[in-house]
Parts: sequence; C-alpha cells; structure tokens
Amino acid sequence: MKIATWNVNGIRARAAQVLELVEREAPDVVCLQEIKAKPEQVPEALCNLAGYWCRWHGAGGYSGVGLHLAKSRFPAAPSFSHPEFDYETRIVQAVAGDTVFASVYVPNGGKDYAAKIRFLAALENYAAGVHAAGRHLVLGGDLNVARTDRDVHPKERKPGAIGQKPEERALIENLCGRGLVDIARALDPDNDELFTWWAPWRNLKARNIGWRIDYVLASTPLAERAAGCVVQREFGSSDHGPVVATFHDR
Repeated sequence: MKIATWNVNGIRARAAQVLELVEREAPDVVCLQEIKAKPEQVPEALCNLAGYWCRWHGAGGYSGVGLHLAKSRFPAAPSFSHPEFDYETRIVQAVAGDTVFASVYVPNGGKDYAAKIRFLAALENYAAGVHAAGRHLVLGGDLNVARTDRDVHPKERKPGAIGQKPEERALIENLCGRGLVDIARALDPDNDELFTWWAPWRNLKARNIGWRIDYVLASTPLAERAAGCVVQREFGSSDHGPVVATFHDR
C-alpha cells in the first residue's frame, strides 16, 4: 500500500502537478491539504480523479483538504465524513474496511494559537477513539509542528516560535502515544536533513533549509509493515514537498 500526502498550497495552481504525482506514484491513498478552493472550484480534471473515490472539503481561498482512495485497492465505496472537531474545512476521513484514513491540515496558530492547541488535543482524542473502536488509523497531513529540534534546520530554529513550542510538541507526542507511529522518523531516525516545508524566500527549498511539519502517521500494526517514506523536495512548486510512504501488504 502506498500513501501520499501533500500540502499543495492551492489546488487550482497545482492541478497538473497533482495529476503528475498520481500518475507517477500510483498511490492507493492521496491526502491533500490547503486546497484553497470550494469543491465546485476544483479543476475538472481532478473533480473525479480517474480510478479514485474522491472527497473535496473546502470553503474557498483558505484551508481545505482532499482525500482520495484508489478503487483498485478499495473496490467498495468508502464512507467519507468529518469528525465533530472539524472547523475551517481542516479534516476529512474515510472508513474502508478496518482502517480509517484521514487528511488533516492543522492550523498554523499565527492568528489563533489557542485554536491550534484545541485542534491538536482533539486530534489526540480522535486517534484514541478510532483505536478504541477496533480500527486502524492512517493520518496524512500538515500538522504545522516540527516534532523536535532535529526536524528544523539549525538556521531556522527559534526558541518559542510557533510550530516549535514545547506544548505543541508535547501534543504531537501525545498523538503518537495513542498508538500511532511517525513513519518517516521511524525509518530514518538519524537524518538531520529530513524536512517537508521551506519558507518561500532566499532559495531555502533548493538549499534544504526547512522544517519537517508534514507527516504520515499510522497505527502500530500498519507501521510494522512500513517499507519506506520519502520526501520529494524537488517535486512541484508548493512550499511543501509530497511525502510518500509505502507499506508491505500482509
């Protein structure tokens, strides 16, 4: 199974790149964030992505997420919905068999830090609830928190900066403590150059001076089958790179 997550920073600007990514990688699950479009504004080529069950969840020029499951792997239509804590079109989930897939875009906290903290706390409870119901969870998205200092380039480390605050990081650890595994870090624990977002100035992306704030988190039984997790820094024109995780089948 292959999971791809990407903060596209505007689906209308990067529709062709999404199609290229899907064609090249053939992911079983596609999680998109910051689509900045209502469902009716999504480019026609993406509205009914060939071979995928699709759900677009957006309200206009801000936030928004998409979630797509390949019909080849999930022949029965999944059940799409939004958890109760969803606001500003930031999360969509799909139940497929014994697994819940979710595309998530956590607030960055710059305008309303308290709302970010509430959302992260709700995400922890959400993961606990999925597992309590006897299901696995795969969560792909932009969590807007660098988990540790290692997840921020030394030139970008700023004590007390939003996205690096201790209380935010503690909530990410709590989320992982709910039976989820950070796939990229589990497979590459000592990589000091593993970033997914680069500020759009001073050529930081090309220089790989960034933050790791985009994740694929998976329930432990799934994580034990993880075979790889790659950040595609050089793909696309978003300020985020796609993260593609692969899992061995049973």
